[in-house]
Amino acid sequence: MELTVLGCSGSYGSPAGGACSGYLVRSGDAVIWMDCGNGSFANLQQHANPADLTAVVITHAHPDHCVDIYGLHVLYKYGIDCGGLPVYAPEGVERTLEGLVGEWTDTFDWKLVGEGDRASIGDAQLQFSRTDHPLPTIGVEIEQGGKRLVYTADTGPGWSVEAFRPGADLVLSEATYQHDDIRAPIHLSARQAGEAARAAKARRLMLTHLWPMLDPVASVEEGSEAFGHAVTLAAPHLVTHL
Repeated sequence: MELTVLGCSGSYGSPAGGACSGYLVRSGDAVIWMDCGNGSFANLQQHANPADLTAVVITHAHPDHCVDIYGLHVLYKYGIDCGGLPVYAPEGVERTLEGLVGEWTDTFDWKLVGEGDRASIGDAQLQFSRTDHPLPTIGVEIEQGGKRLVYTADTGPGWSVEAFRPGADLVLSEATYQHDDIRAPIHLSARQAGEAARAAKARRLMLTHLWPMLDPVASVEEGSEAFGHAVTLAAPHLVTHL
């Protein structure tokens, strides 16, 4: 399984790197675009042919996680005449994005998912869990070939990666804040991300969705101390193998 970071800035584009949440997951014969935050589609095209996508997963309807699917829609409909791409998303995402698109026609095959739902994309198995975030939001587990990736999406501390089976090979966790300045309870601090991944017996932890104004080195230090091992900081175009 291969994870490529397309964007990782929390809530709005940062001066360095810029793009918001977006990840490309290659898992067996599956090619999955997971979250479509602003700026991530341009980066996706540097790592994959959009026509080769097997599916899209959108975790929730906040713009920094979904708006760049508009570009994919335009390319599919007017550029390469593709259609029927499965898009897995919780309640509200399709309706919210229709305000941008107007009409999806048959470009995408929308599939509603929520707590406990499962899906097969190629030979990858996905499971979804409702996180602690104001809009319906899903955390995602992807399993294939004995490897497991868990993505927290956006969440407050009322949900944990422990919702999935312990021992994930990699937890990709939001870490919007640092623990001495948590400005909203709908996101995690780096310490909380590290503590949750440690409790879930994760093998590795990658921090993402950092608030652009933070010192990322301090977040890495905070997360590493809580996790008990060195954590990785997400960065655009970073490629990681599980």
